Amino acid sequence: MKKLCVLIFALMLPMVASAQAFVEGQNYQVVRQQATAKPQVTEFFSLYCPHCYAFEQIFEKMEKSMPDVAFKRVHVAFLGGDMGEEMVRAYAVAEVLGVNKKMVPAFFDAIHVKHTPITSRNDIRQIFIDNGIASGEEFDSAVNSFAVNGLVAQMNKSVEDYQIQGVPTVIVNGKYQVEPSSVSNVGEYISLVKYLAHKKD
Repeated sequence: MKKLCVLIFALMLPMVASAQAFVEGQNYQVVRQQATAKPQVTEFFSLYCPHCYAFEQIFEKMEKSMPDVAFKRVHVAFLGGDMGEEMVRAYAVAEVLGVNKKMVPAFFDAIHVKHTPITSRNDIRQIFIDNGIASGEEFDSAVNSFAVNGLVAQMNKSVEDYQIQGVPTVIVNGKYQVEPSSVSNVGEYISLVKYLAHKKD
């Protein structure tokens, strides 16, 4: 897809901020009428997605450049075949255990660098253990817990509500969907997200 190629290419371009005016319908789409009460950036992603792996650097730059904005992620289930839903649950376990900052890079590395086969929940469990993030008992206790089940349901509902069909997709303030193909470098992309996060209607 063109917009995903633009994102990956943007990683190689200099951080040049743009002073351009951002335009609805060109740089972003309004996907809901009501915005969140506070600035918020949500990335819909999948640990199986190579474009999401490449986008990781941009996501980190955005998070560092906007300390006043809440950043969150929603894992989709439509990639990874039969393991798609299991990976949603794996991410939910990482969130509930408070280790998502460590486990996202660990899973990206296992899948996209080491090409580790992940064909079962036991394989996911082992990645948690191998990275010293959680013991087998901690994983087993969390994986079917009320908190994890609730978060899985919440993420699946969010994907359905926003009709997400491709990743990475970024929604700002629960209202604006970013159009990455409308910008030419990382600086412009971050400027666009920042503009939307602080946009007053």
